[in-house]
Amino acid sequence: MNSDLCLLSAVDLRDLIVRKQASPVEIARAVLARAEALQPKLNCFITLCGDEAIAQAREAERKVMAGEPLGLLHGIPVTIKDIVNTKGVKTTFGAVPYKDNVPEEDAVAVARLRTHGAILIGKTTTPEFGSKCLTDSPLFGRTRNAWSAERSSGGSSGGAAVAVASGIAPLAIATDGGGSTRIPAACNGVVGLKQSNGVIPHSQVQDAFGNQTYVTPTTRTVADTALMMQAMAGEDACDPWSIGLAAPDFIGTAAPRGDLRGQKVMYCLSPPGRPVSADVAGAFKASLDRLAGLGAELEEFSGEGFDIEPIWRAINHTVWRTRFSKLAADHKDELSEAFLKQLALATKVSGVDYQEAMFARTSLFRRVQSLLARGHLLAMPTLTRTALPIDQDLFGSIEIDGRSFDSVRPHWFPWTMLFNMTGHPAISLPCGFGRDGLPIGLQLVGRFRGDAELLRVSALFEASHDLLSRRPG
Repeated sequence: MNSDLCLLSAVDLRDLIVRKQASPVEIARAVLARAEALQPKLNCFITLCGDEAIAQAREAERKVMAGEPLGLLHGIPVTIKDIVNTKGVKTTFGAVPYKDNVPEEDAVAVARLRTHGAILIGKTTTPEFGSKCLTDSPLFGRTRNAWSAERSSGGSSGGAAVAVASGIAPLAIATDGGGSTRIPAACNGVVGLKQSNGVIPHSQVQDAFGNQTYVTPTTRTVADTALMMQAMAGEDACDPWSIGLAAPDFIGTAAPRGDLRGQKVMYCLSPPGRPVSADVAGAFKASLDRLAGLGAELEEFSGEGFDIEPIWRAINHTVWRTRFSKLAADHKDELSEAFLKQLALATKVSGVDYQEAMFARTSLFRRVQSLLARGHLLAMPTLTRTALPIDQDLFGSIEIDGRSFDSVRPHWFPWTMLFNMTGHPAISLPCGFGRDGLPIGLQLVGRFRGDAELLRVSALFEASHDLLSRRPG
């Protein structure tokens, strides 16, 4: 039974706990044992919280037996990306200079999970400050894909996705500044949501008004994502975009009820000139057929003008340079070459360049709004190919179906950065496998603040296939 507990969804674990058919202590011990067994192979944790987790599980069990009120996530194990603050537990940001950093308070999203009874079992790996789409760092080495040790986990929330995919814990807090939740979700065959701006308050971001980064859920099922959203969403005074936003009924709305009749899905394979592997193109076509089978009307839209990586980079790298230039000067020998090179790129961005990129961001928002006025959802592949090699260089070339291309970011994930800048909800869902046996992801994008409806459509899509039955070896 113990090994089986690790593979159950959070929804199922919650049901077992409430009915006293599984103990929070039994679950925590099973998950921690699996984490310790797989960590040498996957390297998805920076810190494991074994003693603390067992102590929390014992208290959770006491409340169950005493008949006390239980939170939505009572006794359910969760991992938290090591870029998100956890009170009393090391938060290193994946960076050597912060290897001993211990926050004095939880991030808002973390505090809400704890309030609902979730049990922290560990902090998952991230490249330095979540700065790239590959999960490696001088602090801990490389995190391997849950399906193949020869492939990258993606990033920057690679550890979060691997921990979920490999059956260590059903729930993970990740982050997403340009695709950092959706990229590893696609690489590892799990569900990764970047919600609408403000739906989950972000208490650590320094520019709350211009923010394009998100604290996000990563899970194995859409229902589990809805459960996390229910626990984490709702306004907080720290985040101006959250104020006035009440959390809808994510759990009820996200059930796979009804169909997609009367809904139009606008779709595009890739921006012009951006290659897509035959495997991904085939899985995308099959995904569109499933959506049509659910009753959706399909209409193709042009990807012209959506090659937006330079705009994202001008904004994002300028923020990094402002935050980290002093750190880089003081700790140059402790930081990775890739991180330092990205900071250096920002020195070429002027104040005018930055502001023009912000103007372009507004234009992008309005353009996506116009698409979503014509249709209810957008669809595109999350990535242009399956997971990259484990030793992939961020500044090296990328291979797609035997052809080499000169840069990773615009050629591997041309569709993810866009929705960080516009704020629309975007989710990566498992939709198939490549000939290499690795997962492929479908990205669906909903109307602004239409997160609950996006989860409903995602649940219907998830129920239309049997991919959840296939697990990493």
